[in-house]
Formats: sequence, C-alpha cells, structure tokens
Amino acid sequence: MKNNLFKTALYGAVIASISLAGCSKNNDPNPDEPGGQEGTRWITLAAAQSSGTGGAPPTSANGNGGIFVYGITHEQAIDPTFELDIHTGANRGFQITSPRTSRIQASEDGSTLWDIQYTGDDAGVFSSYAVNGQSNYEMVGRQVNTQPILGNNPRWVKSTDEIGIAVNSDGETLTTEYTGTGLNATFVRNVRTVSIVSLDLKDPGMTNTRQVPVAFPDALAAQGYTLGRVDVPVLNKAQDKVYIGCNVSKIDPTKPTLNSNGQVVWTTTDPNREIGTVTLVMDYPSFRNPEFIISEVAHVNNHGYRTKNQYVADDGHVYQAAASHGTGHQILRISSSTNKYDDSYEFNLNTALGINDAGIAVWKYIKGGIGVVLYRRGGSGAHLALIDLNAKTATPITTDIQQADEDLSTAIGQYQNITTVGDYVYAPISPSGKDGNLWVINWKTGEVTKGAKLKGYSFAHYIGSY
Repeated sequence: MKNNLFKTALYGAVIASISLAGCSKNNDPNPDEPGGQEGTRWITLAAAQSSGTGGAPPTSANGNGGIFVYGITHEQAIDPTFELDIHTGANRGFQITSPRTSRIQASEDGSTLWDIQYTGDDAGVFSSYAVNGQSNYEMVGRQVNTQPILGNNPRWVKSTDEIGIAVNSDGETLTTEYTGTGLNATFVRNVRTVSIVSLDLKDPGMTNTRQVPVAFPDALAAQGYTLGRVDVPVLNKAQDKVYIGCNVSKIDPTKPTLNSNGQVVWTTTDPNREIGTVTLVMDYPSFRNPEFIISEVAHVNNHGYRTKNQYVADDGHVYQAAASHGTGHQILRISSSTNKYDDSYEFNLNTALGINDAGIAVWKYIKGGIGVVLYRRGGSGAHLALIDLNAKTATPITTDIQQADEDLSTAIGQYQNITTVGDYVYAPISPSGKDGNLWVINWKTGEVTKGAKLKGYSFAHYIGSY
C-alpha cells in the first residue's frame, strides 16, 4: 500500500506551515497608504492581451498576454463619443506586470487595485496599486511573495477590503492510495493537497498559510471522486468559515493501468458523475477542519474560472453560482446558520428568463437581493440581465451586441468582474480583436446606456470593470 489509511472521511492534518516573516519583498515599516485623487470615483476598465509562442505575436485569442487597466469617470463611461484605446495611443493603459492574465481585485471605493502575478519570474507576487485616474496607477505598500506556498498559479479573491484569500491545488498535489500491487491493486482514494493563504490587504502580508490534504468521504472516494482545481475562496458573514469552489472529476476505480515507470495509476475518466455541486469548507482563520458540502440542487462545478461567483448577501447567506466557464444556470444558497447548502433554495436563470440554454459567465451581487448577470445562450453571445434572488425573477437588458459574433467566445469566457457604483452597473464588452462598448445600467430603473466606445486590438478583449 502506498500510503497509510486514515479513518477520517476528510483529511484535516496540515502537512506544511511556512514562516510568514521572510515572504515580503519590501520590509518598509511605514508603507504608503493607497488611495486615488480625493473626490473622484474612478472606474477601472481592464483588457486582456493575448500571447504567442516563444515571444512571437499571437495568432489566436487566448487572453494570456497580461492586462492593461485605465481609469475613467462616470461621465466618460456614459458618453458614447468618448473613445478609449487602452492598447495603444494617447490613452494607452497601465500594464499590470503579470505576464499572463492574473486576477485583479479592487477596493469598494475603487481607489485601490490588488493583484497576484500569475506565472513568470515573479509568479505569486502580491502588489497594491493606487488608482489615480486614466493610466496613472502607482504601486504602493509592500509586495508580498506568496509563491513558496501557492506556487506559480495562485487563484484568489477579495472577501473584504481588509482580507483576501488565495488558493492553489495545481501541479504535483495528487496522491493515490491503494492496496495490493500492479494491475491487481485495489483503489482506495485520491488525496489532493490544497494550499491556502490569508492576505492582509491593508497592511500587506500573509496572516496565515497552510497546505491541507483533503479527500472525499470513504464511500465517495472509493467511487473515484477526486478534487481538482480550487478557486474563488470567500469568507462567510461571521468570518469563521471560508468557502472554496471546486472542480470535481471522477475516475474509474476498476481500471488500473501502469505508467512509464511501471507504477499503477488510475487515469480513466468515469463520465457518470452523480454527486451535486461541491464546495470545500474550512475554519477561518485557522484553515483547519476541512469538509465538503454537496448540493442536491445543482450538479456542475463551481470554481468560476477567473471570476468571483459567490457573494455574502444582505441576509447573511452566501449566494453561489453553480457555474464555471460559462456553463451552469443556477444560483445556490449556503445557509449562514448551518454553513451548508440550503437545498430548499434555487435561483434558476433559465426559468426566470423563460429559456432553456442560459450559461452564467459572470454575476455580481448588488444589494437587497438584486444582482446582475452576464450570460451566454447555447454557449455563445453576451447577454445581460438584472436578477432578483428573492423574487426569483430576471429582466433581460436590451443591447445591440452582435450575439452571433464568434469572437465573443474567448472574451466572455475570460471575463472577471462587473462593478457597481451607486445606482449604476458598468459592463465593458468587446469581441476579441474588435471594437466594443461600455454598457451602463441603472439597476434601480433598468435604464440602459450604450456608453464609451472601446477600441479593439489584435486578439485582445475587455475582461471587466472595477
């Protein structure tokens, strides 16, 4: 047998704890306080570039060439004569240093951006930027190196303006337990090690880190259910639990094979997944007592793919889109009293719109049960709707977006965030390589403005507002 077996259904032991003191790139005891020009609420627009092979120009839209950001005012946002060329020219944006498209987060007042670099020489480096309008972004405070814990591909979101949570389970993090030898071996379980970090956003640093091995309960584990990628970690209202979205797969435990080293492995995928949407829950701030909660309402993965898909609402519950990469049409509720799925609740976007082919790409909770959704139909297009989670209704937003444009696919698939300021929602939408517009919606009245023109650039597209 490869590893010792444990009686517990879910592994809670911590296999590594790394000192925090040496992980800051700048030990300035008096870091600059972030903030923009006083009195101006800048709306940051973000666009992703694409990358080619070996430094060559891109030949397709992949969104992996880094991010440009640019700050505009509300007046510019709603002005259809205002034209933004974020990629070149006089209005060229500020380039976030990550060589690939990392995740940007922003403070509620828009005065600060936060970023953790994704891949490259400085992979895992957390940075803060003061937003001063237009292309004026200033790095402030300490940079924090999370790479020793999270590796080169950190995935993170902001829970509050003070706390960010980052996770990773990529790379050599899977261990298979079995009994017997060779092709006569009996599969027991797959164990995935999840790395997790708590970040102080105000005084940049890591407040806790852990690497936690987790596995499904014995009965499910024996069937081959395996945790893969994790993402979108969010704190509950009480800030004593963290909810982590999960990509779950299932291998066929009856089909062992031998790899090139002669070691027995199980790599045959079993498409017959029967369990519902899964969230990994841990205590906060200790990151102990990991537990899987499983929905009986939805049956798709919920790891978001570059976009935050779960929010703490005014009622204290967490509302979570059971969606990833533009698939899934349901929003679930995790109870504030039980920290488990409330299977009596379901918001169904298909039902609310009276259609049968919606796929949630991005959504944003606003307030009072109201949210905004950017969704696809039949896997294509870019549609907007205001939703009411309490009444379980949806109001489609009328635009002149050319829904049949195939170049919308990558752009919407990599969309990160829709911001709201006061009564307004700001949604920049552009097909890859083509011009687009900033759509501004008054979420209280439903009034829609086709605002600023967004100039296109080869294989580039807008991925959000902040």
